[in-house]
Amino acid sequence: METGAKEAMHIRWANQGLPISGCFARRPNARMPLLRIKPRKKNFRQRSAIRVGMVLSPVAAIRYLSDMPALCRDCLTRFESGPRCPDCGRPRIIEHPELFELSIAHMDCDAFYASVEKRENPDLNDKPVIIGGGKRGVVSTACYIARIRGVRSAMPMFQALRLCPDAVVLKGRMAVYVDVSRKIRAMMEDLTPAVEPLSLDEAFMDLTGTERLHGDPPAVLLAGLVKHMEDELGLSGSIGLSHNKFLAKVASDRDKPRGFSVIGRAETASFLSDQRVSLIWGVGQQAQASLEKAGIRTFSDLLRWERRDLVARFGSFGERLYHLARGEDHRPVSSRTPVKSISNETTFGEDTKDPGILDGHIWRLAEKVSDRAKAKDLAGRTVTLKLKRANHRLLTRQSGLSEPTQIADRIYRTARALFDQVGDEGPYRLLGVGLSHLETAADADTGGDLLDPGSRIRAEAERASDRIRKKFGPDAIMKGRSLR
Repeated sequence: METGAKEAMHIRWANQGLPISGCFARRPNARMPLLRIKPRKKNFRQRSAIRVGMVLSPVAAIRYLSDMPALCRDCLTRFESGPRCPDCGRPRIIEHPELFELSIAHMDCDAFYASVEKRENPDLNDKPVIIGGGKRGVVSTACYIARIRGVRSAMPMFQALRLCPDAVVLKGRMAVYVDVSRKIRAMMEDLTPAVEPLSLDEAFMDLTGTERLHGDPPAVLLAGLVKHMEDELGLSGSIGLSHNKFLAKVASDRDKPRGFSVIGRAETASFLSDQRVSLIWGVGQQAQASLEKAGIRTFSDLLRWERRDLVARFGSFGERLYHLARGEDHRPVSSRTPVKSISNETTFGEDTKDPGILDGHIWRLAEKVSDRAKAKDLAGRTVTLKLKRANHRLLTRQSGLSEPTQIADRIYRTARALFDQVGDEGPYRLLGVGLSHLETAADADTGGDLLDPGSRIRAEAERASDRIRKKFGPDAIMKGRSLR
């Protein structure tokens, strides 16, 4: 961009007296000059709506630099900008020109599992807490005290303990987390029926049209939601508010914990231009390497590519990149997002290649997958076996079925057959079993296996066992192989 300080514009923040200057900058073929924002004092307080170096049209600049809608996140008072709430006097405010116009949100609980454990045991409040399994497992989540030391989710436990040796390591209690998640979900559904969970601790919400119902714009409802979570459940969350799902999730990641970040329509292009493509949800190391080979590191790099060229090189992913580079995401918030797969895995305390031990684990994992499929009334057409060797090399094998199944015996036998193909490549440190290509269970396990005449009898015996377990408890009856 060619810049020329042909004219300077000096504007004062209302009620704060913080001078801002902007020099006009011209883009090639631009119809009108653009204003580059820069501070004129060292104590310039950057607002959520703008940042130093942002380039705006003069009209947008006037809007962004004048009094703007503000909200106190403590008492929910609405007012016209300022460093503190005029009612409660607290500084925890959010202000943005489009604050009361945006309606797509992403709510992410702060270090959810660890926060639940700290709520249950206040003695842990000032201690680093890691949720995970054993020294050979991985970190499920870590509190912010541990994160300051460098601990991250999915990090090997030995590495986490090396970074934070005084951490309190707790095994996850999924039943407790699920119960708390349901309460948070109920709070969200009190605001809007359009809630799309991504996991136990985060969800998208579409609050379009809810102002007529509740009498407050979405921003106020969202601030009230996290306040309600803190008051009633003792848990905090961070909010991202924007005009689509992609930017709402990006916004929530910008300000954690207990954050509230906004990305408006007018600032979308300027905000994204210098961001790295790793900002895109789902772009991991492999995808990032492929993009870098094509000379794509930032959103600005993406904007230089024609749509047809991106699609030709990256397929359907290229189509997605084209739109996201422009801040476009047309996916609706759907409360009926289908479950794509069901899986369970375990990390061993010591590497093992003992076939008896591994067989017992395959059965137990198949049974857990089956139980979850039955609880959701789902069945799958593909069974997946996942193995991780001692050198961390990952082996994955899949097998398609002639009909969908939710029967543990069939999942186990299919996974065991897959294991027999690679079983001598151990020892192994991790084992997982999954079920995918899911559909409703109405047509599941009806035909039986022509090559295995006993499959139908075993399926009926399993259903009878399910009825006994449902009546007398999960330990009322079990197979001998589950004791290995």
